[in-house]
Amino acid sequence: MLAAGIDHSLLLVLAGAALFAGFIDAVVGGGGLIQIPALFTALPNELPATLFGTNKFSSVFGTGNAAWRYARRVRMPWRTTLPAALAAFAFSYLGAAAVAWLPAAMLRPLILLLLVGAAAYTFGHRDFGSIHRPQHTGRHELAYALIVGAAIGFYDGFFGPGTGSFLIFLFIRFFGFDFLHASAASKVVNVATNVAALGFFIPHGHILPLAALVMAVCNVLGSLAGAHLALRHGSGFVRKVFLCVVGAFIVKFAHDTFA
Repeated sequence: MLAAGIDHSLLLVLAGAALFAGFIDAVVGGGGLIQIPALFTALPNELPATLFGTNKFSSVFGTGNAAWRYARRVRMPWRTTLPAALAAFAFSYLGAAAVAWLPAAMLRPLILLLLVGAAAYTFGHRDFGSIHRPQHTGRHELAYALIVGAAIGFYDGFFGPGTGSFLIFLFIRFFGFDFLHASAASKVVNVATNVAALGFFIPHGHILPLAALVMAVCNVLGSLAGAHLALRHGSGFVRKVFLCVVGAFIVKFAHDTFA
């Protein structure tokens, strides 16, 4: 547990990171790229699982707030989103449990390749995600939703960074959503994965209460600004932020993989 006398300067750094992470998460996901390095840098002596649990606690509040704001303003594709969220919930817990025995480093080269592919496809298809035109109905929609939810849920519970961005890309590519609807749907699924992962982290004591609470408040404040801008400026704005965030992920994962 985090000592009550934590250095205030470190707490301020974590608060700032959570604020920016909440903003990014509300638009396209990817707040973990900011919060997780900040936690590992500020608290290097803590167990990785504890830092991941603190990150999840902070993120779930910001993402939940963003999901609620999107649901009020966007016609939510619930027939796709809810099955994906349920599958993600189940598999996120398994992913969180796998942190203890499967080295995360082995995933980095694969994730880097997937990120490059997603960025290249999005950049090369100018109309990608510009029109909301759902493609699947009935059993096909359910099957795709369960597969996407299960895969992303396990990844988010196990590792996490980039979950929202991957979800947005998959919702557009496989379901025909535009960027705004894909971002809205991804928030609901992301809430499910965060809650499920916390179901493992909290009972096992992998959370730092003071840091988690401060970061959660700041994450919500950031999400308010991010969701407002995304809803105001629409899919074009979300697409630009998506490409920027995925580009930052590529640089980060390339450094971690080859440095």
